[in-house]
Parts: sequence; C-alpha cells; structure tokens
Amino acid sequence: MSVPGPSAQASNHEEDRRDAPHHCDRDDGERPALAIVDYGMGNRRSVEKAFLHVGAPARVSADHDVLRRADGLVLPGVGAFPRAMANLRELGLAELLRERVSEGTPLLGICLGMQLGFQRSSERGGAEGLGLVAGEVVRLPEMGLKLPQIGWNEVSLQRPSPLTVGLAPRCAFYHVHSYAPQPADEGDVVGLTSYGAPLVTIVSHGAFFGVQFHPEKSSRDGLRVLANFAGICAARRAAARP
Repeated sequence: MSVPGPSAQASNHEEDRRDAPHHCDRDDGERPALAIVDYGMGNRRSVEKAFLHVGAPARVSADHDVLRRADGLVLPGVGAFPRAMANLRELGLAELLRERVSEGTPLLGICLGMQLGFQRSSERGGAEGLGLVAGEVVRLPEMGLKLPQIGWNEVSLQRPSPLTVGLAPRCAFYHVHSYAPQPADEGDVVGLTSYGAPLVTIVSHGAFFGVQFHPEKSSRDGLRVLANFAGICAARRAAARP
C-alpha cells in the first residue's frame, strides 16, 4: 500500500481553510451547537481548534446541561480504554452519551473515542464500552511491525456515508494506535485501512460515527470529515424545527 508521508499531505493554513467545506458558514441561528466531551483524556483543544477552522465552533465541556443541549457531540480520546471508561462512568457521562445517541443525537468518536463506542475492549485485561456498536476492540497483529502504529495510512471507503461526502474513494489519514475495532456487523464499516492486515478505521451505526484516525491532524481530508459531521448536526437541527 502506498502511504504518503506528512510532507505530501501538508498544506498551509490558508489552503486548508479555502478547500475544506464550510457547512456551517451561516448565521448563528442555523449553526449547530457542538460539544466536545471533556472526560480528562484526549486532545480536546486540538479538536476544538479544528472545528473552529471549518466554521463550526465547538465547546469543550463535561457539564451535563451543555452536553444535553448540544446538537452534536464529539468524543475524542488518547490513552487506555479501561481508564477512559472509568472516567466516563465517574463523571456520569457514559449513560448520558448512550441516552443522547438513542435519541438520535449525532456522536463522533475520534481514535480512542471511536473504540469506546464498541461493546468491549481486550486492552489491559479488558473492559466494557458504551455498547453503541456491536463488536470488540482488539490489539493490532504484531506481524513484525512497530506498535503503536504511527503515521499516514491510506483509507479505502467501502460504502457511502454522510461523514465521507466529498472524499476520494482512497485518501490518507493520520493514525496513532495499537488497537482497532472489529465490528460484528460488516454493514457498520465505512472505511478500511491496512497495517499488516486489513483494519476498520471508519464506522457508522445509527447516530454514532467513528474514526480511528485523527482528523484534526489529517490536513484537508481530515477537516472535510469534521465539516461533514458539523453538516450532519446542522441537518438534524434544521429537521427538528417546528
């Protein structure tokens, strides 16, 4: 698989701003209220800045009222699955996220946040996840490759999704991970990559969307994914109006 390096993917700030879609360049009455879930883990501020870059301001918060009012939620994450789930439970956020997704509120899981959406993970002895998607998270196969896997990987889109509108059938995103999900239903798979073996890197199930890569570090295509998610939230907000 041909994997472009960071220099091939890099573009300057103005190019990213010009080329990324701006679903939310509209008045404040129509702009969706996005909230980034703050549970003490993950690159929350980087994700916040990336959403601002595509014209979709997002508020970092652990406040239940803020998260319940949001038109869309973002669950970033870096670290160990068991600790992340413990933090979510301690803050009362695990059940809140389940409730909001069951109500149809879009939720985007990024990297570890995507993994947390699954039923369980084998990491560090195992832990139960949010259960938003059937399946489990397992360690990447060794196969003589370094772990964690760090770098640009080509992603092959498997089916249409509102999260990937405007992307080429094959495009590169920046990954940093040692574990990856195995969905029980192949119909939940949107994108695949490879690191010694095929890996699921984009999923969609109901109101839950997940990406194993870091869109905030993935140049124009990553910004497009974030802008598409903001567009999904804006469409739901508009549909809910009387």
